[in-house]
Amino acid sequence: MSADVCAAFGLASDPFSKEIDDADLWLPPSKQGVLDDLVDAVHAKKSALLTGEPGAGKTCLLRALRHALSAETFRLTYCHNVTLGRRDFYRQLCLALGLPRVHQSAGDVFFSVSTHVEELAKERLFPVFLVDEAHLLHQDTLDHLHILLNYAWDSRALLSLILVGLPDLDDRMRLRRNRSLYSRMHHRLAAGVITPDDTADYVRARLQRVGGSKDLFSPDALSMLHEAAAGSLRDIDRIGASALRASARRKRKVVERDILARVLQLEVAKGERA
Repeated sequence: MSADVCAAFGLASDPFSKEIDDADLWLPPSKQGVLDDLVDAVHAKKSALLTGEPGAGKTCLLRALRHALSAETFRLTYCHNVTLGRRDFYRQLCLALGLPRVHQSAGDVFFSVSTHVEELAKERLFPVFLVDEAHLLHQDTLDHLHILLNYAWDSRALLSLILVGLPDLDDRMRLRRNRSLYSRMHHRLAAGVITPDDTADYVRARLQRVGGSKDLFSPDALSMLHEAAAGSLRDIDRIGASALRASARRKRKVVERDILARVLQLEVAKGERA
């Protein structure tokens, strides 16, 4: 968002930017409960499955989890490049962990990762592997991931694995061939869509964070925004930013329903031309 648009509404910066500190993330009460469950899972040295529709706030929950866990105790590693075979997946995990490149077999790469986990335990650090977009994991990787959780004849909990993805992931995990991994997902959580009140609170929190008025969007505009975004935080950000730009061009001080309707009409027209 341009500086002129921000200035028109007295905003210090783009209220809908994705560049926001973990500490400033907004979570509705329903998401706070999911976050609490994730924190509990990690403290109990358990693994978890988190699913939700696109834009439901799954990655925001992971960032909030990072903020909630002590860096002195927990070592979080985030991996989202998952459309790879088993060997290359573990290579990517090695890179994310800062381990030396290994160009040998899948067994060698896996050994590097599991050995690193055991070394962290000796340092009293507990690793947490966050695998985003996990619904895209190759089956050969899913077939093997449960072995990554097996240490000392499956008698020691040295690692938490958090698998995050679309609802399809839960369907895949329920398949018989994935039961070994699924049975180790002690917490099975869902990031549901947000309510109309959540949307209003989210927009107001975003505006106030950058010095704007919490009433910059009219109630009717907020209702239309929620319906258009279908509860997706990502779409709320996109449509909300477009509505601010459109209102600034028309010298409006408040985003009204007619402006939002015009923004949505233009989006439909662009989609039809594409």
